[in-house]
Amino acid sequence: MKTDPKKLIKKNAALTHSEMQKVISHVQREQEGWHLNTLMIEGCDVPFKYKRNKPYRNLKGARVNLTYYPETEVVAGMEFEIMKVVRIRVA
Repeated sequence: MKTDPKKLIKKNAALTHSEMQKVISHVQREQEGWHLNTLMIEGCDVPFKYKRNKPYRNLKGARVNLTYYPETEVVAGMEFEIMKVVRIRVA
């Protein structure tokens, strides 16, 4: 089932949708039975994170459409801003 980003944003105003963003770094690692994916997007200093059940192909250099919201993550007592990805599609 394909999701429409406009419907997601209509349900939750905190979501942001960006199109044709270039991925400059993509890292996957296993964490508690999930594959945690971290993307760095060109022109943005904040990491974009999402989880999948199975590994995914490398997105480095690809253009993607993202729907995400800001979140803070505490690591070793320090707060870091991340973007939690709700929907990702290769453009």
